Amino acid sequence: MTLKTISPRSGVAFRMQEGQRLTVIDPEGEQVSDLVAFNAHDSNEWLSSGRSLDYASKLFLTTGDVLYSNRSSPMLVIERDDVGRHDFLLAPCSKEMFAKLYGHTEPHRGCFGNLAEALAPFGVEPDHIPTAFNVFMNVQVDGQSGRLSVEPPLSKPGDGTTFVARMDLVVALTACSAGLSNNFRFKPIQYRID
Repeated sequence: MTLKTISPRSGVAFRMQEGQRLTVIDPEGEQVSDLVAFNAHDSNEWLSSGRSLDYASKLFLTTGDVLYSNRSSPMLVIERDDVGRHDFLLAPCSKEMFAKLYGHTEPHRGCFGNLAEALAPFGVEPDHIPTAFNVFMNVQVDGQSGRLSVEPPLSKPGDGTTFVARMDLVVALTACSAGLSNNFRFKPIQYRID
């Protein structure tokens, strides 16, 4: 498949067949892409942060790690990772998050709204959108207090992460809308399916 571009502050959704590879690319550096996935044959099975982190016994997933569903089935395997730092703790940004955390009243719907719009044609309800695997997002965890801080992504222009589908999937991706996640410069995300 040819390289496709997700415009800043937007999202897309598409089908993948078991065995296909998805490569998410940061063309300009320091941008985040929220990734969620659903079983293509049953949208009640979705990507699970809790199961994935539990089975990996670590917070930061990278090459060789498996992303599991809420039913403990492998959904995606990270085959190649140029960056090595992603987040699987924080929910997709939303207009409510902008208001609660930053006092913003801007109407932008954030990654959550972009995921909801992209997934609607596949029959996925907004309430079923799980915590995303935030590709390239750099969340630091203080070892003493457990306090979280969002730092600029470590991704450089052209860096990518490749996932292999372990079942037929509906996948949605964004070019993140939260300024804190992308060093306050909204940029595109690219992807290809092989």
